[in-house]
Amino acid sequence: MERYDPAMSFDTDVAAGYDSELRGDEDAASAFLARLAGDGRALELAIGTGRIALPLAARGVAVDGIDISEAMVDRLREKPGGDGLDVSIGNFADVDVAGSYRLIYVVFNTLYNLRDQAEQVRCFENVATHLTDDGVFAIEAFTPGYLHRLRDDQYVDAEEVRVDKVWLDVARHDPVGQRLEKNHVALSTSGIRLNPVVLRYAWPSELDLMAHIAGLRLHERWGGWSGEPFTGASRLHVSVYAR
Repeated sequence: MERYDPAMSFDTDVAAGYDSELRGDEDAASAFLARLAGDGRALELAIGTGRIALPLAARGVAVDGIDISEAMVDRLREKPGGDGLDVSIGNFADVDVAGSYRLIYVVFNTLYNLRDQAEQVRCFENVATHLTDDGVFAIEAFTPGYLHRLRDDQYVDAEEVRVDKVWLDVARHDPVGQRLEKNHVALSTSGIRLNPVVLRYAWPSELDLMAHIAGLRLHERWGGWSGEPFTGASRLHVSVYAR
């Protein structure tokens, strides 16, 4: 996608409406992550508006964060408890923070926002340097098998249809580059709004190899936050890596 900048995906307009419809997995995700964190500190990569970080902090876990978008972090700060989290602004692949963590995690496919394999490997390596000896790295992401069933490697999905608004998800798939170029298109009586995003996805086995390069290994893998078994039919996975 020409002239694409990841910051475009998380501007002020996106931040303002990001929490309008929560995914409904916040309780299950925060419970799962609290188990991993124990009595240690946690770091969320791409903390955003705090959709997961705040429920996790409410469970007694000390949570820090990194995010590229000041607009998303401003929205976090407006929420109860949001001003108590230590958040750094920057590329989360750099893990540019001080100290070490019992848990570092990234949710909702966000690892795929890193634009190529090299940057994703760099993220794993930097995460490994910030884990305690017993620390873990948790990733939630979709499994890409369904993309290979797309007709002509593209789709248009009507995500929401109202009297005064239509919300479309338009995407083009590059199976060679493992890239998904998407644009969320909002058509309404007030005009047209575009929210582009480019994802470089990876198969779970490829993530396992990235972890190996960083000196980590797969510790556990589930088909969801509630501990569902991971199978060939799973649409997402929650993978946990340790030393």
